[in-house]
Formats: sequence, structure tokens, C-alpha cells
Amino acid sequence: MNTITFPSRPLNRWLVQLMVAAPLWYAALLFLDPAASALVRAFGLSRQNAWGEAVHFFLYDTPKILLLLGGIVFLMGIVQSFFSPEKTRALLSGRRAGLGNVLAASLGIVTPFCSCSAVPLFIGLLSAGVPLGVTFSFLISAPMVNEVALALLFGMFGWRVAILYLGLGLLVAIVAGLIIGKLRMENHLEDWVQKIARGETPVQDGPRMDWAQRFDSAFGHVKEILAKVWLYVVIGIALGAAIHGYVPENLLASLMGRDSWWSVPVAVLIGVPLYTGAAGVFPIVQALIAKGAALGTVLAFMMSVIALSAPEILILRKALKPRLIATFVGIVASGIMLVGYVFNAVL
Repeated sequence: MNTITFPSRPLNRWLVQLMVAAPLWYAALLFLDPAASALVRAFGLSRQNAWGEAVHFFLYDTPKILLLLGGIVFLMGIVQSFFSPEKTRALLSGRRAGLGNVLAASLGIVTPFCSCSAVPLFIGLLSAGVPLGVTFSFLISAPMVNEVALALLFGMFGWRVAILYLGLGLLVAIVAGLIIGKLRMENHLEDWVQKIARGETPVQDGPRMDWAQRFDSAFGHVKEILAKVWLYVVIGIALGAAIHGYVPENLLASLMGRDSWWSVPVAVLIGVPLYTGAAGVFPIVQALIAKGAALGTVLAFMMSVIALSAPEILILRKALKPRLIATFVGIVASGIMLVGYVFNAVL
């Protein structure tokens, strides 16, 4: 087992830095809007026209989303330090359907795996004796109901939307895993995966950390995530700014409004070929909603991007036979569409 080392930083130093950083982080969030407006005026632009409004959107949302992302990833990095892949496997090993699906979907929220990095752990869970349906509940929940999406939804739309998204996302992961488990499709795993699943792999615990090491690990997690997603965030916000400034409201309202029943499945079909995280797609979500698109339709688009990405499906093809992949995609897509319709109906 590889030894994990952490930078040497005393706990008291961490506590002082956090006491200074937290209020500065909050003050920066409050200062962003007037700062962006001042910069727009300094450029000789006006928010009364499309170009000025697009520039304001970009200048305001880029640091806002990066600040929200950094703060929530740091907090979740501390939580995730308690959940190594080995511990995740140990918690789920031997769990039966039902309770196992609920536990797996819940662990998916707090474990640091995107749709592609969750696939190797998916195979590891099978090798530890976790039932196929339970592993799928984890595989669906890990990317779709993640801390970034929750933080951004809470920051932009309030706790009711965030809680509804959390509850419905967990429901999709749990029910989809239960259905796949009931279908007993273990024989549709690729042969080499079936051989691994039939073997016994010892579960080893990860290294123990003290609180200073947990803070170090969380800060390292922030640097790693921001390094990976900052470009996608900027590109997403630039596209969102263009939509916010130039796309006619009537056009988007007609294409993605509540009254267009077909808009939810179309949004899912558009989202599947794309690949980015919640941070990258969220500026587009915000711009679409500001232009009159229905919240449920746009969230269905977002969930399909982060839970049914084309790269994830290609990686899964190495471990799953086509019928199981088609079943997985069909069940999850149906669940996402149901979420879209529910949001459109109640909000």
C-alpha cells in the first residue's frame, strides 16, 4: 500500500488562517456585484445593452462560482478525508439491497469521485462482494448528487431548490440501483469483471489523519479540483454570458418552458454527449433560467451532463456488456426526466 504524506503545517497555524480567511471569503462574495458594475462602467459600457450585461455577467459570475467552489470543496474535502476508497468498500461490502442502496447513494454524495473516476471504484466494490444494484446506486449518486451542485444551487436558488434536488437525486440513484439489482444482470458484466467479482479482495484501511492533516488534505483537494475545472468554469460562464446577453427570452421560453412537454427529454438528449462537471455547466444553467427556461428542464440537462456523460459510458463499456449499459442509461435517463417534470410541476 502506498504511503500518503501531507505537508507539515501545525494545527494552530491552520486555525489562525481559517479565522482570517472565512470572513474575507464572505466579504469577497458581497463585494463582487458592485465591483463588477464598477468595472463595466470603467470600460465605458452600460448594463442597459446586451454587450454590457454580458460583460457584467462574466465579471460577476466567474469569481463568484470559483469562490463558492473553493469554499464548499474545502469543507467537503474534510468530510471526504473520513471516506477513503477502502473505507467505502468496507462500509458497503455485504450490504443487502434496500438498505445497501440507500447507504451507497448517501455515500456517493460525500465521496470525491466524478463520473469517470467512480468507475474503477465501481469494479472494486464488485470485487468486495457488494451487489450489482448497490454498486450502481453509488455509481449514479457519486457524480450526480455532488457537493458542488448542491452548493451552487443553494447559493443561486436557495435551500428549497437544493434540498429538492438532493432528495430527488438520491431517489433516482436508489430506485435505479434497486431496479438493476432486481433484473439480476450480473451475467452482463464483462467476463474479466465477473472473474474479479467472484474473487476475494482484502479490504485495507487507509492511513489515519489528525486534524492538521485533514486540513492539509482538504486544501490539496481544493487546488486539485480548481486546477481541473477552472477552464471549464470560464468557458461555461462565457457561454452563459452570451446566452444572458444575446439570446432572446421568448426563444428560450418557447424551447425550454414548462408548457413544452418534449423539452425535458430533448434537454437530456442534448446533455448526454457533453462532458463537464457541475461547476462548468452551472453558468449555462443560470443563464438559461434567467432567460425564461423552466428550472426542471434546465436541471434535467445539468443532471444528464454530469451523470450520463459520454466519456463515462465509454469507460463503462470496458466493464459492462451493451445490454447492461443500455439498461443503466435508460433507467437513469428516465429518472432524470422524472426529476425535470417534478421540478416544472412544483416550482
